[in-house]
Parts: sequence; structure tokens; C-alpha cells
Amino acid sequence: MDWKREWKPLGWIVAVFLGCYYLPVGNLRFDNAVMESLHLVKWYAREHVLLCLIPAFFIAGAIAVFVSQASVLKYLGAGANKVLAYGVASTSGTILAVCSCTILPLFAGIYKMGAGLGPATAFLYAGPAINILAIILTARILGPELGIARAVGAIAFSVIIGLLMHFFFRKEEMEKIEAQAAMPEPEVTRPLWQNGLYFAAMIGILVFANWGKPVEPVGLWQAIYADKWLITGIFAAILGLMLMFWYGLPKWQVVLAAVPVLVFAFFFSGHPTLAFVAGVVGLSAVISPREDETGDWFRESWGFAKQILPLLLFGVLIAGILLGRPGEEGLIPSTWVSRAVGGNSLLANFFASFAGAFMYFATLTEVPILQGLIGSGMGKGPALALLLAGPALSLPNMLVIRTIMGTRKTVVFVSLVIVMATISGMIYGTFF
Repeated sequence: MDWKREWKPLGWIVAVFLGCYYLPVGNLRFDNAVMESLHLVKWYAREHVLLCLIPAFFIAGAIAVFVSQASVLKYLGAGANKVLAYGVASTSGTILAVCSCTILPLFAGIYKMGAGLGPATAFLYAGPAINILAIILTARILGPELGIARAVGAIAFSVIIGLLMHFFFRKEEMEKIEAQAAMPEPEVTRPLWQNGLYFAAMIGILVFANWGKPVEPVGLWQAIYADKWLITGIFAAILGLMLMFWYGLPKWQVVLAAVPVLVFAFFFSGHPTLAFVAGVVGLSAVISPREDETGDWFRESWGFAKQILPLLLFGVLIAGILLGRPGEEGLIPSTWVSRAVGGNSLLANFFASFAGAFMYFATLTEVPILQGLIGSGMGKGPALALLLAGPALSLPNMLVIRTIMGTRKTVVFVSLVIVMATISGMIYGTFF
């Protein structure tokens, strides 16, 4: 037996055995942390997988199939005009209003299609960070100066981080430009405006199915929230019509997929998620056996789901064990966090950025969490640092990014976010 080769598996076996042997079962904090991780992953599965991630997987699959590589290279490629590329990357993120996990399939889709590292990472940061609803909520609850600072910082971050990622890996980007220049011009199968409306319908489903309940039950946001499922259904119907008339899906198949949705919507109107799931299952059943581009759409979407979803759920489980749910305790006591982020020291800002980067924040939840931390003595500088690092990153997010662009680029991206959030927090805390 070659013991030199067997030392590594033996070490892993011994480490796992010792971990199991000394597992602190019965310790109150450990038992509570395990329960918190299960509560968090259950909440994540209920609130984010069905309504957020599944539409995002279908959008990512559609990017891979229906968006021509020439279009991606023109607007987001490594050799594209910088103003155009970073303008498109940052503004497209504001439309989606998604969390750090839902943006991942979309990032994977454009990166796979040849988007430059700089514009792709600008989009990756902008999606969850430049969230118009979250910025408005921040200004209303935490103060207008913090809301404005968050908006300005997030927009600047998306562009600066993208430019720095391009600079640090410019050799690889130059090689990508040369390879892309030698690619033949692809054949265009349908007008750009048709694909644009097709994606608008899918984004409409994603946005309105996840439209959150407003703080005050009045005004436009409340009106949209009251009719969110009707609006979602209209976008779904428009998508079905497009699949029939523009993408060659037989009418009887579209009708077959729509019937269960209508049945659930009529007989189980109090549980609209059932109708949503029926629509996803019906669409998948209809297009998955096909050998045309709609079948390719399903296969690409399924590929993204297989790559991303297991890592996300594992990451949420670990984040729950370490930090618990908002307002609950994990292995790391919340009092440690509160004590560490007081004042405006370099350490306080760094800790807020670092902790925020590894925590998981669902869309808009960072604001009430910060409200509680500020009430416990958190400084304004660390508060901004957490707002700039937290929504854009999380442990599940990092695990997936690594599989898409590699360990080295992931470490640089995460480090840039943490360092820039720390510096921004210190500057803001000095003046406010």
C-alpha cells in the first residue's frame, strides 16, 4: 500500500471521526444553532427557491439559448465600450431587486455567454446592492443621509469593482478579447425586440411574484402588492403567447400547461404559490422532451439548477449554524457582533463588512436588522459598511461564485467588496 497517497484520506477520516466523537450534542447553544440552521434552510426553501430561484434559473437558461453571443459581446464583452458595458451592467441590476443568491444564475448565464469579467462582476454586485426598494426603505427607516450614502456607494462600488477585476485579470481578459474577435458572426433567428419582450415577461414574473408587503398599507406599493398575483399571471399569459407565436411551441401544449394553473388559481385562490408551481411543472413537462431551442432552454436551466442549488442550500445551512436567523442565536452570540461594531474604528468597520459579507440577507431584511443593531450601539460608519457588503455577498453566494469563475477571482472579488465597504464606512462615520 502506498501510504504517502493514503495519508490525506486517512486524515479526513480521523478528523470526521473526532468531530463526531466530540460533537457537543446536549449543549444548549449548539442544539439551538442546529435548530436555527434547519429553520433558516426551511424558510429559504419556502421563500426563495420557488419564487426567486426557479424563475432566475429559467432566465439564465434563456440567456444561454436565446441571447446571441454577439449581443453579449457587444454590450458586456471584455472588449466592449467601457461606458456602455458598465452602464448596462449596473442599471440592469437595479431592475431586478433580487438577493445575493437569486442574482447568481443570471450572472452565470452572462459570464458563460462571454461577458467580460469586469462587466459581469459589476452586474453581480449591482443586482442585490442597487435595489431601489431597499434604498428607499433605508432612507425612510434609518435616515436620508444613510439612504443616499448607500445609493451612491453601491453605484460607485459596482463600477469600481468591475474595473479593478478587469485590471487584476487583464492578461486573461486580453486573451478572451482575442478569442472572441476570431469567432464567426452567429446567425440571427429572430429580431432583438422579440427577445427583449420575452425577457421582460420573465423578469416581470420574477419581480412581481416576489413583491414584498410595504411597511405602510397605503399608496402605490400597497396597490401593487394587493394585485401582485394578478400582475404575475398577466406576465405569465404574455409569456405563453410569445412561446406559441414566436418560439414555435404548439398551442395545445401551451394550453395543456396552463390548465393546471387555472384550476389551482380558481379552487385554491388562498394559496397562489400552488398555481405558480403548477405553471413551472407544466412548462417543464411540455418543453423538456423537445429537441428544438425551447428544449435547449429547459436543459440549460436545469444545468444551472444542478450547479447552483445544492451549494446554496448547503451555504444557508452553515450560515444558520454560525449566525442563526435574524433575531435568533447561532453559535456566534449576537452580543459579540453588537459589541464589535460600536464606534467608527477601523476594526469596527472591518468587522461589520466581514460579518455582513458572510451573513445571508434576504431582500429588504437588512434594514430591520440594522435598525436593531443601531439601537444596540452600532456606529453609523459600520452600519453603512454592512449595507454595502451584506446584501451583495453571503456564504452561499461565495460558494457558488467559486464554481463559476474560480477560487482566485472569487477571493479577489470578495476582498474588494470588504475592503471598499470598510473604507467607505470609515469615511462616512467621520462626517456623520
